Amino acid sequence: MESPTHTLPSLFEQLGLPADPAGIEKFVSSHSPLKANLILHDAFFWTPAQAAFLREGISQDADWAEVVDQLNLMLRKMG
Repeated sequence: MESPTHTLPSLFEQLGLPADPAGIEKFVSSHSPLKANLILHDAFFWTPAQAAFLREGISQDADWAEVVDQLNLMLRKMG
């Protein structure tokens, strides 16, 4: 059985955010870089539901973990 593969746009859709390339780029550029000691789901810009989804996606090593990690890395890059 193959586990579902999620994409960055599908993560943004799940979070209720614009999922087109320009929307993703705008979100990342306006919210990065995150401080090194800040856990992704604790960032101020998430709604409680978004934060819970991200926390569960990582802590339960869910199907979403890989793409949540990708978003985390994108938000930590400078420039």
